[in-house]
Amino acid sequence: MAADSLVTFGDTRLSHRAEKNQKIFTVEDAAGTSLFAMAGAAAHFLVLQHALAAQEREKLLFGSKHEIFRTFTMLHPVLKDSFFMQTKEDDHEPYESSQFTMLMANQSGIYGIYSYREVFEFKEFWAIGSGRSFALGAMHAAYDIKSRSARDVAEAGIAAACEFDRNSAPPVDVLTLKLKVSK
Repeated sequence: MAADSLVTFGDTRLSHRAEKNQKIFTVEDAAGTSLFAMAGAAAHFLVLQHALAAQEREKLLFGSKHEIFRTFTMLHPVLKDSFFMQTKEDDHEPYESSQFTMLMANQSGIYGIYSYREVFEFKEFWAIGSGRSFALGAMHAAYDIKSRSARDVAEAGIAAACEFDRNSAPPVDVLTLKLKVSK
């Protein structure tokens, strides 16, 4: 998993030089370690880190789409009551929003988790954030080269995002983990 370090709000760019921005964090869960990357409001990073840290490790189940959905459904009232999350995005939406856009990776796979607790399991790669279109294109081009590692593919994506997206900039963080291969 790779992420840039630039935070923007309006026309302001808060670079790594001004603050040590890190968009990837790890969580020790029931099955081991999961990596999280978030896009959107800067407040989401601390809120989610503290909300997850307050849970018992055994209750943090991230091994499948259904486990992730149940875990974030369990977290939703905690986010509302303890962290004052505003759950309304649009009057016409059928569900309360968690306001999150995040990517999660662990030994069971790569998952996208979105505002209405949608969970997607990606087979190859994915990207979120303002530079996602550039990153997805670069990762698509890099993925078919069999000699490339997952790290190489992620680095191609973040390099393209930082090169072409005005809201993405180095330095970048790249974290890796081992995927559990099913038999």
